[in-house]
Amino acid sequence: MSTMRRSVGTALAAALLALTGCTGGTDDPAETSTNPTATSAAPTTASASPTPEPTSGEQTETTAAPPDATETTAAPEVSFGDYGVAAGHPRAVEAGMEILRDGGNAVDAAIAVAFSSAVVEPLTSGPGGGGAALVVPMPGSTAPGAPAEPLAYDYREVVQSSGEVPDSGTGVPGFVAGMALLHAEHGQLPWRDLIKPAIEQAEDGVPVSWWVAQELRTEAGQAATAGLPHFQTPNGEPLLEGDVLFQPELGQTLRDIAKDPRTFYEGDLAATLAEVDGIDAEALADYAVDVREPPRGPVGDYEILAAAPALSGVGLIQLLQVAEAAGAGEVEPGSAAYLDILADAWLVADDSIETVVGDPNFVDVPVEELTDPDLNAALAESEAVGVAGPAADLSPGAPAGRPAAGNTTHLSVVDRDGLAVSMTNTITNFWGSGQEVGGFFLNDHLIRFASTGRTDANDPEAGKRPISYMTPAVLLDDQQRPVLVTGSPGGMRIPDIQAAVISRWALHDIDLQAAVDAPRTHLDDGVLRVEDLPSATTDELTEMGYAVEPVPLSWNLFGSVQALELDHGAGVLVGAVDGRRTGAWDSAAIGRDP
Repeated sequence: MSTMRRSVGTALAAALLALTGCTGGTDDPAETSTNPTATSAAPTTASASPTPEPTSGEQTETTAAPPDATETTAAPEVSFGDYGVAAGHPRAVEAGMEILRDGGNAVDAAIAVAFSSAVVEPLTSGPGGGGAALVVPMPGSTAPGAPAEPLAYDYREVVQSSGEVPDSGTGVPGFVAGMALLHAEHGQLPWRDLIKPAIEQAEDGVPVSWWVAQELRTEAGQAATAGLPHFQTPNGEPLLEGDVLFQPELGQTLRDIAKDPRTFYEGDLAATLAEVDGIDAEALADYAVDVREPPRGPVGDYEILAAAPALSGVGLIQLLQVAEAAGAGEVEPGSAAYLDILADAWLVADDSIETVVGDPNFVDVPVEELTDPDLNAALAESEAVGVAGPAADLSPGAPAGRPAAGNTTHLSVVDRDGLAVSMTNTITNFWGSGQEVGGFFLNDHLIRFASTGRTDANDPEAGKRPISYMTPAVLLDDQQRPVLVTGSPGGMRIPDIQAAVISRWALHDIDLQAAVDAPRTHLDDGVLRVEDLPSATTDELTEMGYAVEPVPLSWNLFGSVQALELDHGAGVLVGAVDGRRTGAWDSAAIGRDP
């Protein structure tokens, strides 16, 4: 796969060029002073060192210069029609729909949803973390901002310049750089307009959802917010569902980022961040977003694109291909036989993730082999799947008890031109490291170096990203058109969550809502943890040798899938609501109230 690493100076300078090149922003809460001088730079090759900024005003092919708001653009030859957003909270969906209605494209809307999500669910993502995104155009699209080919962006946290991982697990955040680069390369509306909804939500307040209220009452939630009165009622108790959460300090930080995103990496915010163990000024200034072709492979009648290493997209593709070859499409979905196949296929994929996946800027990852359907079919026919049974790869003496919650958040966006964005953002554990700076929580993403990987492929080094189980994905039809945009939070269970939905939808033609609603399972530490399965299915799995453990919804193990299906015949989107959290979706054609 070809690769480029865009340095933070390049990305943010390009974003500012786009910002100042737009004149349509009005009534902007972030517009408090003259915009800074715009500069731009060409993309770098694979190197951790930033490219020096060239002369001010220079614009290159990597910068998407949005049109003036008064300018009309001819409709592209290839289009879709409907547009919509699926995200973890209705108000984040609303922020994205507002951008799409105002003429923004899917990337613009995804950025707005991402910043809004950081406000309405501050425990899951935000400026103190990072994430990954796929940007997938319609084939042959000439829509403004659409790439020629699908692209995978990795803007997750990296190890500081010393190469040391702090006890907190905090790494150098990439969220702001990622959003800025996505906007510079694909955005059409002014940068400040995309952050405006989040600023208003932070400053005007948002009602606390039942899910955030629940998480405020956990041990981690109370520890992270103990010294933060805006998360508490006047009597010092955690906010309740329906209480209004005001975040003025976060609002000011977002205003600063809207005015000049470089402040996060080189300005006043950077100086504050550099005082945190795990973050240093040099690493902030040198931060580079990783951009490359996404791994892909056939599944059923479709082709799946997924996040590039060191994320687990190759694991998801391998899981699906092994499961399909082992007969997942030929047995009743949700049956014990079906769940057994998925569990065995997960063991194969997890072994790959644990042994050969790592940051591709530091190690060679065998992407082609891991996503080869013939090689994976051979694995399905071997003792790796179905024959040895569930005990083959279990770890005796593994710690028992409640596993880590399914952290993170996901969003999916499609615009009227069929441009699709699948984006997963995180600060890793809920509330991240528990450290709050500038109104947002800092990540603990570097814990993934210790918690994941059995080889030196995932050993920490300066500038390196750890393995992550995040797997934003897009499925294409036989014409290479996006037909399903999907992703989920869920920690190490994300590939299983994605596979459960995709296999039902792609191999059994089950409608999206039913696929999302179906009970989920995950095999880990010798235990098959399950949602509410029929007792007959549980009994059959037990007879097959599984230690089955039903888990409550409050454990937050099985994420919240945010997916959009593109019906190209009708030109409309179909979404699904995942009731495991507060997920929502909306589209222009359906006109749903999110």
